[in-house]
Amino acid sequence: MPHDTTNQPAPVRPWGIGRLAPYPTTVKLPFTTITIDPDTQTGVFRDHRGRIVEMGKHGTSSGTETSTSTNLDSQPDQGHDQDSQKD
Repeated sequence: MPHDTTNQPAPVRPWGIGRLAPYPTTVKLPFTTITIDPDTQTGVFRDHRGRIVEMGKHGTSSGTETSTSTNLDSQPDQGHDQDSQKD
């Protein structure tokens, strides 16, 4: 029995096709290997000669969160507060 296509919608070009673009030009990174320093647990970047490459400093952040309840059974009336610190 042949397949009936009279009630099927016409094919449509996917919307994401228009968003495709070539990859940007690549950049040679200044390091060759990355290892983990056992004392600081941070990455150590080295160039092709084994010398350490400084990759810049990055900030750190921390946050706290507290829960609140406005009724005795702690059901629907819950809220919470958040704050964060970044250096």
